[in-house]
Amino acid sequence: MLKGLKKNSTFKEVGFQAIVHMLVFLFYAIDRRNPQIELSELVFFVHLAVHANVIGYYLIPKYLYPKKYIFFALSILLSICVAMVIEELVLEKIFYPDTRGTRFLGVFYTLMSFLPVISILVGFKFAWNFVKTQKEVDSLKSLVKESELAYLKSQINPHFLFNTMNNLYSYAIDNSPKTPELILNMSAVLRYMLYDCKADSVNVSQEIKHLEEFIKISEMQIENRGKVTFSKNIESTQYEIAPLILIVFIENAFKHSTSSQATGIDITVDLSLNKLGIMNFTCVNTFSSNHTHTVGGIGLENVRKRLHLLYTDKFSFEIKNANPPSYDVLLTIDLNQS
Repeated sequence: MLKGLKKNSTFKEVGFQAIVHMLVFLFYAIDRRNPQIELSELVFFVHLAVHANVIGYYLIPKYLYPKKYIFFALSILLSICVAMVIEELVLEKIFYPDTRGTRFLGVFYTLMSFLPVISILVGFKFAWNFVKTQKEVDSLKSLVKESELAYLKSQINPHFLFNTMNNLYSYAIDNSPKTPELILNMSAVLRYMLYDCKADSVNVSQEIKHLEEFIKISEMQIENRGKVTFSKNIESTQYEIAPLILIVFIENAFKHSTSSQATGIDITVDLSLNKLGIMNFTCVNTFSSNHTHTVGGIGLENVRKRLHLLYTDKFSFEIKNANPPSYDVLLTIDLNQS
């Protein structure tokens, strides 16, 4: 496949350079008062094209790109000198023995006669290299972004499993009748994570259903020690969102609330999406004033990176500690595709 792509790129470059050489030759050789093309003009142009291609295909990759600037300058100077000697002492002697070939008009005049042609041909080659390199850089950035997103997404599954398996173990030890329900809800969540989340984005309704299943599992940690409120106001379900973005905040809300106080737990999740594709998400959880609530961990660092990679300047994200003691997450995302 790579060999085929390289071959295709080579064919494109050959075609591009052929058109450039033909156009430059026409401007170089054709005189509107004498539209006929002389053999001498063709030979002189081929001579200059050879030097231009030596510079473009050999000297630039060998010396300029590796930043060997002194060698590059010396090699360019040598190439120009060789071109000048061949033109003055060979070609002009052959084609113009009685006129231009009888005397040397000077370095400046000779340079002005062929340097523009070489500069134009080398310039187009340099431009082609730049465009090609830029495409490769963009492709590499895309691959790095995809790899990083895949890695970040893969971290979420074990993070979720670690916490949920602890809860399942506790229910099993206590022979709780809620154990089958927990397993069923956990199965639905894992099915979503393993299969539906393979895509780069999912429909908002799918993500909301996943959040509801996750909250059912997590509510079992609280039981009668507090309340969990999940409200939603969705004006349009045509939009898509990156999967597993919002779940991290809800997971952290349960983790810190249940570990920081025995009773009075209050977790409020609010999700709204208007017809313009602007999604507002808030997640507020109380915690004990005697408990040090730290910001960090795999989950939050993970979601920060994913937000920057996926939405760049199309989101706002704030985490703050409110009074009375609560932990507030405020997230706004523009779900319109750019």
